[in-house]
Amino acid sequence: MTRASEDRILVLLRHAKAEQVSGKPDHERELTARGRRDAEAAGRWLTEHGIGCDLVLCSTSARTLQTSQGIAGNCAEAEVWEDRRIYAGGADQLLEVVREADPAASIVLMIGHAPGIPALASLLADGEGSVQAHRLMAEGFPTCGLAVLRYSGHWSDLGYDDARLDFFAVPRG
Repeated sequence: MTRASEDRILVLLRHAKAEQVSGKPDHERELTARGRRDAEAAGRWLTEHGIGCDLVLCSTSARTLQTSQGIAGNCAEAEVWEDRRIYAGGADQLLEVVREADPAASIVLMIGHAPGIPALASLLADGEGSVQAHRLMAEGFPTCGLAVLRYSGHWSDLGYDDARLDFFAVPRG
């Protein structure tokens, strides 16, 4: 069980590259071949940085679920909670989902979409943490972009300005 005084890690990941198919509902868009490679690269990046995960909070869209499968090797033991609110959620809605995370989870990975994921990362850290990570995130949050934030406390208490940004990366396969 994680104590409130222990650091927790929240990884915010924008889904990998998705197909652009005319007439196909947005929710059903799948990953491209590059997207599948990039999702696997994101899993490798997390492994190389010693970041596993206890819980995955995932949008219900095809592309986010496929991104989750691509990084599955890194989070093989993690429980996956699919939540429709992540699909079109803004920062406030996404924060609500994180606050509902299993209190025993030390490392939570949320896989979602822009603009919600980039907005949440920015509001949680608000300049705190690695200067380089903030600079890179400010340059854009493309597909497969991931922000690694550190937070001390209970998930249910997480609020804006409570975290610090340790890393920002855009793994490519």
